[in-house]
Amino acid sequence: MGETKFHEKKPLNPNAKSSEPEEEQPTGHIVAQFQSSDGDFETPALNLPIATTTEELQLLLNQLLNQEDDPLPYSFFVDEQEIISGIYKDVIKGQNKSTENVIKILYQPQAIFKVRAVTRCSSTLSGHTEAILSVVFSPDGSQLASGSGDKTVRIWDLNTETPQFTLTGHTNWVETVAWSPDGNILASGGMDKTIRLWNPKTGKPIGDALKAHRNCITSISWEPMHSNAECNRFASSSKDGTVKIWDAKTRRVLMTFGSHTAPVMCVKWGGEGLIYSASRDKTIKVWDSKDGKLVRSLDGHGHWVNHLALSTEFILRSGCFDYKGTTYSNKEAAQQAALQRYLEAKKKEPERLVSCSDDFTMFLWEPFKNKRPISRMTGHQQPVTHVSYSPDGRLIASASFDKSIKLWDGKTGKFITTLRGHVGAVYQVCWSSDSRMLLSGSKDSTLKIWDLKSKKLKFDLPGHQDEVYSVDWSPSGDKVASGGKDRKLKIWKH
Repeated sequence: MGETKFHEKKPLNPNAKSSEPEEEQPTGHIVAQFQSSDGDFETPALNLPIATTTEELQLLLNQLLNQEDDPLPYSFFVDEQEIISGIYKDVIKGQNKSTENVIKILYQPQAIFKVRAVTRCSSTLSGHTEAILSVVFSPDGSQLASGSGDKTVRIWDLNTETPQFTLTGHTNWVETVAWSPDGNILASGGMDKTIRLWNPKTGKPIGDALKAHRNCITSISWEPMHSNAECNRFASSSKDGTVKIWDAKTRRVLMTFGSHTAPVMCVKWGGEGLIYSASRDKTIKVWDSKDGKLVRSLDGHGHWVNHLALSTEFILRSGCFDYKGTTYSNKEAAQQAALQRYLEAKKKEPERLVSCSDDFTMFLWEPFKNKRPISRMTGHQQPVTHVSYSPDGRLIASASFDKSIKLWDGKTGKFITTLRGHVGAVYQVCWSSDSRMLLSGSKDSTLKIWDLKSKKLKFDLPGHQDEVYSVDWSPSGDKVASGGKDRKLKIWKH
């Protein structure tokens, strides 16, 4: 089927190998079978030349799937190793595969749109008078919020790259800011033990401070849009050892989760109705968001748990907003679109959770199914402060005080590689929305952009005068924001 046509095809680029020394072309064939990454579809066994390149695999697969008119880009894997250049180099030589056996080639669609790497600083915005501790783009990418040690939250207009609103009210450092998934409310939490809600379109506060926690607020996470069209509930974690669920409309606490025995440092509201909290009591607790029951406790870390990331996080964060800028006439339509995007991103897989700790390790969990970890991920030489899942759920990046970033397989937790280049602790990592690049911010005052295909540094972005505490890549992929100790907010573009 279509095989002969494939063999007659001319090389894609006759000059492709002119830059390298003449290499003898490998001859011979292998028997291969394409399989979709979710196991839904398998092609018959095919006879392929071992010199087949990834470009030729793309052409052949699109042909087999009857997509020649509108071909899709794919990534190919054999035994979890990506085929970068071709079958001979990456599979036969790279993995010592025998040409006798049938080789299963897993294929996974890549994001159809491509994010371009940011390469330059387009604006340096002054205004904050103390360190910037948190920078976050709105779900649709039209606004940017920053929280600072100067007790204020600022909202920036991204069209003009100028300050839009200064939100005052907190009486101590603002530690965290979080957008509701419809972008209509901004929540901020601070060392003054309060949470404040703001209207980001007007810059006005929504009521007064929410006071229920007895210690500083460490993180805020909103209920996903596909679970709640109103986008009015969120969870907050605090150093008082509790997690509280709030209704932003009635401004009341709906539930308090109180079985941690030490400060709770991170809370995440998952897509399957579970809420996850990470604490300095070394545990992660899993709660049912409907009745507040403790579902299970995830134990294993030997020190403080610092941060959590979900395999579905990007899609939960961006709700109904896609890269095309689609808008919806009502809440129900937006919720439906968010649900569709969530199901497409999750496929048939359970939601996975990764946790990182001061014990230098990370754990990968499937909390919906099991309290035992899938894997314990070791290799960092110092505390791991931040973890982030790629939007496609395939990779995990971890940032550590040991100055390195490590990449791991998002399903198995298997170590992939170490990205070295920073000369100070790495504080935060963030993915481009097409999962092809990774952004990191460090104590060494630089941002770096890493290319995931080559696993190498793509761009170095110097410019900050001091430590970079927080970085974010806009969901639409066209901008990066960074802030830190030098009190400057920087916006970067390609």
